[in-house]
Amino acid sequence: DALPISSNSLTSSCTRHLARMVGFKPTDVPPTAAVKFIGAGTAACIADLFTFPLDTAKVRLQIQGEAKSPSGALNARYKGVFGTISTMVKTEGPKSLYNGLVAGLQRQMSFASVRIGLYDSVKQFYTKGSEHVSIGSRLLAGCTTGAMAVAIAQPTDVVKVRFQAQANVSSESPRYKGTMEAYKTIAKEEGVKGLWKGTAPNITRNAIVNCTELVTYDLIKDMLLKSNLMTDTLPCHFTSAFGAGFCTTVIASPVDVVKTRYMNSAPGHYGSAINCALTMFRKEGPLAFYKGFMPSFLRLGSWNVVMFVTYEQLKRAMMQAHVSWGSPH
Repeated sequence: DALPISSNSLTSSCTRHLARMVGFKPTDVPPTAAVKFIGAGTAACIADLFTFPLDTAKVRLQIQGEAKSPSGALNARYKGVFGTISTMVKTEGPKSLYNGLVAGLQRQMSFASVRIGLYDSVKQFYTKGSEHVSIGSRLLAGCTTGAMAVAIAQPTDVVKVRFQAQANVSSESPRYKGTMEAYKTIAKEEGVKGLWKGTAPNITRNAIVNCTELVTYDLIKDMLLKSNLMTDTLPCHFTSAFGAGFCTTVIASPVDVVKTRYMNSAPGHYGSAINCALTMFRKEGPLAFYKGFMPSFLRLGSWNVVMFVTYEQLKRAMMQAHVSWGSPH
């Protein structure tokens, strides 16, 4: 059974063929847990650098329609992904697209390394080392690492969303001036609890996102390799990641909108995440839960592609370096 997120040992003829292709070829030694942990965090940061403007556009579109958003981002009306991006560049300058990037990278480093890097280890723990990995074990592993990651990295997510929602308009003083100041201000004004605001919808969202993302990637990659449609190379990783991005967006969008609005809201605006969801449904109808769907898909699709392709290559590069350092010259 080819374990999807670990590198497979391939036959020598296949390896020779892969060597001629783009990217690193799989190493004979499977990547260690530490390599996966560091590789996942690094790959996620690289993916964030590429796709951050789409994420910021998604946040702006999701909070649009709130009666009294505390962010000042409501002055501009946003239409569509690229409309939002061009409006932001015109009214706030291109730098605004990277609002909250520092918190975003802090989040990915602490977040992706746990939810993606530990996925294989947790999956092996649930299957007790058995060769056959059921969908149940994969889903359970995805939920576990997703929830663990949120528990650790939630404050970075709160700060990231607040920064992205904040409009840089000269007439208004910004809600937060810097990343560290934002952590301090939120802790002072809303208590330490404020830094973990929206943990429940975020655990729900990330258990769902993690399951869909990793399990879909896992299954598509497994299927492509087992049916010999593709070998364990870049095109296979690209196809699996794109499929995973689409499935994830469809399933996670509603929870994501609620999470964004609740985390960005002023204290006392919504009683709870459920109250936020019900208010949205009552005032704006069911379609409100799919607000920002296109930027969500553009971002999750492109994020998944960049992240998984980079992750697979980083694992191989790090293992090759590890093996060559360890071997006598």
